[in-house]
This record gives sequence, C-alpha cells and structure tokens, in this order.
Amino acid sequence: QVQLVESGGGLVQAGGSLRLSCSASGSIFGINNMGWYRQAPGKQRELVATITSGGSTNYADSVQGRFTISKDNAKNTVYLQMSSLKPEDTAVYYCNQVLRTDVGGTLAFRNYWGQGTQVTVSS
Repeated sequence: QVQLVESGGGLVQAGGSLRLSCSASGSIFGINNMGWYRQAPGKQRELVATITSGGSTNYADSVQGRFTISKDNAKNTVYLQMSSLKPEDTAVYYCNQVLRTDVGGTLAFRNYWGQGTQVTVSS
C-alpha cells in the first residue's frame, strides 16, 4: 500500500516562511512528476507548483518568485519552500506524486495524493 505523508504546515505571520514535505512509502518502482496543490475555503483546488522527473519546474503566477519546489528521489520526497507568505496563501496544501506501482500484478504509473496540511497566514 503506497502512502503519501505530508508535514510542515502551520500558522505563520505574513512575510514569514514555511517548508512543506511529502514523503511516499510502500512498494514504488518509479517516480514521474510531483507537485503541490492547494484549496482555500469555498474555492476549487488549484495548482501551486510541479516538478518533472527531469527537474523542470512550473509555478502558479501567484507564487512565482516566492515558492520553490524541490525533490529528493532517493527519499521519494517532494518539498515546497514558501517564503514571503501572504494571507491569501492560506489553504490546505496537498502533495501529488505520480508513482509506478504494482496493483493486482499490473505495473503502471498512478496518481497519489497526500492527506493535506493546513497553512494559515495571519495578517
């Protein structure tokens, strides 16, 4: 059973920083893209940042220059360094990893999600 476990959320004042981590465990036979998404109350889940297997990154315009996504393939872990946080960054943050796993004898890349971690930025 593959699981993604997130950590690092919390309460921070505007202008502060937080670092989120998301580690995958279980029988994993390959890693493709990884990413972070967020969902604020009353809003749809939106993309924050992604990183490909080759290390190319992509950011939402709203976080460009403030957030940095990185990964450690050996640890099956993706990180999100968040700086210059704003109250509008308040949301539940979810990590996503596309992992090659064996389900019922079939190896394939599948989408996995973390449980979500709350980030609250006070003004």
